[in-house]
Amino acid sequence: MSRNILYLVIGGLAVVAGILGYQVYRERQKTTGVEISIGERGISIEKK
Repeated sequence: MSRNILYLVIGGLAVVAGILGYQVYRERQKTTGVEISIGERGISIEKK
């Protein structure tokens, strides 16, 4: 029973590490710069 719990903990940590790694990857893929959009209210310029 002790080994099963150990495998469960290791598996859970691996899943958490994978999720955090994916979030860091997505955050680094975001573009930076200026976003210009044209809508009903006119032109909008936002710095990202």
